[in-house]
Amino acid sequence: MIKILIVEDQASIRELIAINLSRMGYDCATANNGKMAADLIEKNTYDLILLDIMLPEIDGYELIKYIEPTATPVIFITAKGSLKDRVKGLHMGADDYIVKPFETEEMIARVESVLRRAGKGQTLLEIDNVKIDIIQRTVKKEDQPIFLTAKEFDLLVMLVQNKNIVLYRERLYEKVWNEEWQGNTRTIDLHIQRLRKKLDWADKIQTVYKLGYRLEVE
Repeated sequence: MIKILIVEDQASIRELIAINLSRMGYDCATANNGKMAADLIEKNTYDLILLDIMLPEIDGYELIKYIEPTATPVIFITAKGSLKDRVKGLHMGADDYIVKPFETEEMIARVESVLRRAGKGQTLLEIDNVKIDIIQRTVKKEDQPIFLTAKEFDLLVMLVQNKNIVLYRERLYEKVWNEEWQGNTRTIDLHIQRLRKKLDWADKIQTVYKLGYRLEVE
């Protein structure tokens, strides 16, 4: 299992990141200051570190120097969003830079991107006897192949990666179709109907009135 360390002094942000990444199947550890993070890094090996810059005791700029010998990928998460700050963070060795406030989907996408570049990306998703191979773009339910179109597959991955989270129609459309949302719900609604039928997920892919869809998973 991929292990991620979240170093963030704001409890609400730290817990939000941990909850969403845990839902994705990642093993998350947390630290609320730089010293605690340094102690954890000394004792454990992580596949990725999400690192705030403005931390008590040891700040993110100091901590990334401590992390560097471990070759662990780092994503800075910070309110310091100027071009100068971003360039400084990247020059110091960060693999990516997320500015607060951020969308959960953006954070997850950046985490997955950095992990893929490091050769540690999550390529197999499994939920309720459905196995999704992101690299091979195949889907099996109870070891039987389920044939999906390209858009149906991308839509399924979005739903599974954001399970129990409401996904707005416009966001789903823009992410899957790579086009600006024009307000026409027919295309996305039709694809959702097909997914429900092919996977027998009529009760799992829930319509959220006037908003979008949510994959309900216990």
